[in-house]
Amino acid sequence: MRRRALRRWHLIHRWSSLICTLFLLILCVTGLPLIFADELGDLSGPPAHIPAPGSVAPSLDQLAAHARKVHPGYVVGSIGIDDDDPEISIYLQPYDGAPPAQTRPITFDSRDGKLLSDEKAGSGVLAMIADIHENLFIGLPGELFLGAMGLLFVVALGSGIALYMPFARWRPFGDIRVTHSHRLKWLDLHNVLGIIALGWMTVVGVTGVINTLSQPLFGIWVMSVSNELKRLDAGDIPVGKLASLDKAEQAAEAVSPSMRTTAIVIPSRSYGTPHHFVVWSVGRTHLTSRLFTVTLVDGVTGKVTAIKSLPWYLRALEVSRPLHFGDYGGLPLKILWALLDLVTIVVLGSGLYLWIARPRRERAAARAQALHGASPAMEPAE
Repeated sequence: MRRRALRRWHLIHRWSSLICTLFLLILCVTGLPLIFADELGDLSGPPAHIPAPGSVAPSLDQLAAHARKVHPGYVVGSIGIDDDDPEISIYLQPYDGAPPAQTRPITFDSRDGKLLSDEKAGSGVLAMIADIHENLFIGLPGELFLGAMGLLFVVALGSGIALYMPFARWRPFGDIRVTHSHRLKWLDLHNVLGIIALGWMTVVGVTGVINTLSQPLFGIWVMSVSNELKRLDAGDIPVGKLASLDKAEQAAEAVSPSMRTTAIVIPSRSYGTPHHFVVWSVGRTHLTSRLFTVTLVDGVTGKVTAIKSLPWYLRALEVSRPLHFGDYGGLPLKILWALLDLVTIVVLGSGLYLWIARPRRERAAARAQALHGASPAMEPAE
C-alpha cells in the first residue's frame, strides 16, 4: 500500500474510532449484564413456582379478568406469552391508548394461574441498564444516535483491516513486541485482539445498527398497511360484545398450525385497529422461532379477517436480535459472547490509550523527520 493511501486509511481509522469509542465502551459495559439477563433475573427473582398436582391451566380470559381485579382502574392492552417459561403477562394501562411508560405488566403462571409478579414496566436495575444500552434514556433520538456510532464502529473495523494487512506480511500473527516501549506493546495487543474478535465485532456492530432502526422500520410497515386496516375497520366494538381472547388465539392458530401465539393486542384506536385483535405468532421450530406473522381477528365474531407476513426488512430485524446478544445457543454461547465483549473493551480501551499517548511520539517523529528526513519504515497504525 502506498504511503499516501496508508495515511488516508490511518486518518479514517483514527477519527471514526475516536468519535465512537466512548459510546462503544458504554454499550459494551451495559451489554455485558444484558447477555445474562435471563439468568440474572432468575437469581434475583423469587424461587421457581411449582404448581400443585392436578392444577388446571386457566384460560386467557380468566387471567385477564384476574388482572383487572388486581387493578380495577386499568384496562387490558395486550397479552404476552413467554417463549421459554410457562408464564403469561397481562399488560394493563390506565386507559385505551395510554403511553407505554404507564403500562403495568402482571405475570401469571400459565399452568395454574398463580400471580408471579406485579411491577411497573421498566422497573429494576436490568431495565435501567437496558434503557442506557438501547437509547441513553432519550428514546428514539438516542437509538438513532447509537446507530450512527455503530456505523462508525464498522467503518473503524474496516479501516483497521486496511491498515493491518500490509504489516501482517512481515510480522508473525500474535507477535507482541514485549522488549519494546510500553506503547508498542499496547499497539501490538490492540491489533492482535482486534483481529481475533473482528468477526464478532462486525456481527454485533451490524446487528446493533439494525436494532436501532426497529421503531422507524415498524413505523414504515404500519404506514404501508394502514389503508388496508382502514378498509377492514368496522368501527368500535360495542360494550360487552368483545370476543373471547381464547377464541382469537384459537382462530389464529387454526389458520396457521405451524405457528404459535406469542402476543395478542386488544382492539384499540391507538395500537392496532379498533375492531380487530392483532395476534402475533412465531414458528414452532428453532429456525422459524424468529419469523413473525400477524393475524387480524374480528373483535366481535372471533373469525380471521387477514394474515400479514412481515416484510423482509422486519424479518432481518427479528433475526438480528438473537445474534446481537447471543441468546439462541444457550449458556455456552452467552459465555463466549461475554468473553468477546471483554476483549472488545480491551481493544477500545487500548485504542484510547494509544491516542492519549500519541502526541509526544508525533512531536518526536516530526522533529526527527525535520533533522533526518522521512523514516525508512512505519510501525502498524492502531
